[in-house]
Amino acid sequence: MKRRELLRTGAALTGALSLSGCSSLVETRAVGVPPVPEGRPDGVYYPSHVEGMSMVGTATSGDYAAGLMYSYPHRFWNVTGEDVSRTDIESDDAVHLMASVWDPETEQVLPDTGLSAEIYRDGSLVSQEAIYPMLSQPMGFHYGANFGLEGDGTYEVRLSVGAMATRRTGAFAGRFAEPATLSIPFEYSQSAKEEISFRTLDEERVATSGAVDPMPMEMLPSSFAPLESNLPGRVLGSGTSNDARLVVTALESPPAGVDAEGTYLAVSARTPYNRMVIPAMGLSGRLERDGETVYAGPLDRTLDPDLGYHYGAVVDGVQSGDTLTVSVTVQPQTARHEGYETAFGGLMGGMPDVTVRVP
Repeated sequence: MKRRELLRTGAALTGALSLSGCSSLVETRAVGVPPVPEGRPDGVYYPSHVEGMSMVGTATSGDYAAGLMYSYPHRFWNVTGEDVSRTDIESDDAVHLMASVWDPETEQVLPDTGLSAEIYRDGSLVSQEAIYPMLSQPMGFHYGANFGLEGDGTYEVRLSVGAMATRRTGAFAGRFAEPATLSIPFEYSQSAKEEISFRTLDEERVATSGAVDPMPMEMLPSSFAPLESNLPGRVLGSGTSNDARLVVTALESPPAGVDAEGTYLAVSARTPYNRMVIPAMGLSGRLERDGETVYAGPLDRTLDPDLGYHYGAVVDGVQSGDTLTVSVTVQPQTARHEGYETAFGGLMGGMPDVTVRVP
């Protein structure tokens, strides 16, 4: 049973009356959502429809800034280990809340923080959910979940940001080590929600390889991975694994915060078409030279202000002719909006190795 169902225990009549208006809208909107496309490719594809969003507000606390948005309730696919399951729109879902968390100094988006939300009205808890890390084509990486509300009115959304366990390097070393709570007021009305855009795509484009353009994000940063030309070090090459593009660069020495000496190999993972960062994977690497293994081990999740979110390891030098094989040991542990659920492991499963030969 969902937390919000428990919160309504003992107040069933009041809850039913207050939710009756938005439930009919949700059901109508759910019925109006096109079915999941048939014949989807084993990779990124154009979805059946694109929904806009409305900005709620932003807040800062300590090392963190956060922005809150909402839209119509969404269907999406959760990923837990190798299991992928679809979350459908429920009758009491009023909105899909989306949040982005970033460093206010550099505007670097922060994956791997963990996020939960509590929604209050007049001091009383209305709904409480863990917010899933997600990937969508228009927005890239963010946190999101469907929530129930008690009709039109003023709410308070409290976002609880967890401390980052991901390794931080450079100017990020030692930061994002403490949790924080950010409060954002939310003025909600059914009529305002109905004004959010909802666009279906042409049938000839749906379920073909490609992606819709990212939406403009005027009040918050986007989760773009660095351009290859902007990556520090020497870019050695790239490859794709189930449409996840892996770009490999080598730095002469590791960034501050990595307690080792040698060449630093960094793998920047991004979506095709839109270059959005792909976090929360498990990667390992094997570097071979003249038939001998120079390095075999994990590529650790790392957040760096210059390299961005990446996967890295220190190795004993890199030479021309070396071969680096990158293996995905854990697919991205992020939920996916339509258009991404068959990529990056997802419903199709499996992410083949990527091999880069050092020039």
